[in-house]
Amino acid sequence: MHHAITLDALRILEAIYRKGSFAEAAKSVFKVPSALTYTMQKLEADLGVDLFDRKGQRAVLTEAGLLLLKEGQSLLDAATRLEEKIQQVESGWETKLVIAKDTIIQNNFVLNIIQQFCALEKQVEVTMFEEALGGGWDALHSQRCDIAIGVTGELPKGQYQLHQLGEVEFVFAVARDHPLADYVGILEGQQIQHYPAVVVADSARTLPARSSGLFQSKQVIRVHSMDAKREAQIAGVGVGFLPLHLIKESLKNGELVAKSTALHRPPIPIYMAWEKHKDGLALQWFIEQCKRQTWL
Repeated sequence: MHHAITLDALRILEAIYRKGSFAEAAKSVFKVPSALTYTMQKLEADLGVDLFDRKGQRAVLTEAGLLLLKEGQSLLDAATRLEEKIQQVESGWETKLVIAKDTIIQNNFVLNIIQQFCALEKQVEVTMFEEALGGGWDALHSQRCDIAIGVTGELPKGQYQLHQLGEVEFVFAVARDHPLADYVGILEGQQIQHYPAVVVADSARTLPARSSGLFQSKQVIRVHSMDAKREAQIAGVGVGFLPLHLIKESLKNGELVAKSTALHRPPIPIYMAWEKHKDGLALQWFIEQCKRQTWL
């Protein structure tokens, strides 16, 4: 199919509008004025409209010409980005990078790294989304992401590279006005089980779902993230273990009260993981920046 509007014609139209004359525009695009005149006349003939008002000395666009210039600019911008991306791929930079971040990791840590990446001015589209529990592994397994940050639990063998980011310590916490807040001593399981337990739901889609921090209780309240779990416990909806690094401020200002309990929740190591065969420069840059970050 033949299209009257070509990228070359749009570039010439933009140059004429910017320079105000065919002669000056010809210099900027390294063509002779007659070539620009021929291209514009052919475009007008193919479209069946006048793009220029030829009454005066300057090259003034008609309403149709202005519309073509406005709408065509997005095509020119897209073509420029495409050219840059093709050149980028040839140099080893991917066009997209997808990050799966577990909700146990604070957003600002990853956003700071993304901000540093933007300063490189590479045409790489970066996507970050949140997962919980086995969701990060699931995102890698189903190839929904390039790198998973904050994964925990049983570590798959063989196909992934791993780097430990730290170790998460958990604290059993209740709201300041919760009935257990003023209890003195070590809470036993039978005391805790009278209250709802707030837990984070596993976001895995294809891999078997996991549970974390579960204990016997009269009711389970499932939420989508660690932030939602913290908010639910601050509101007194239920009780449970929370990552210490996420609730330090809430413990300090008294929104949450840490309690000693006979229930045992040991610290867990957290990792970032990526497929061994992936070697794009954007991914490698993120990996190196993540290794330098203090996460907890």
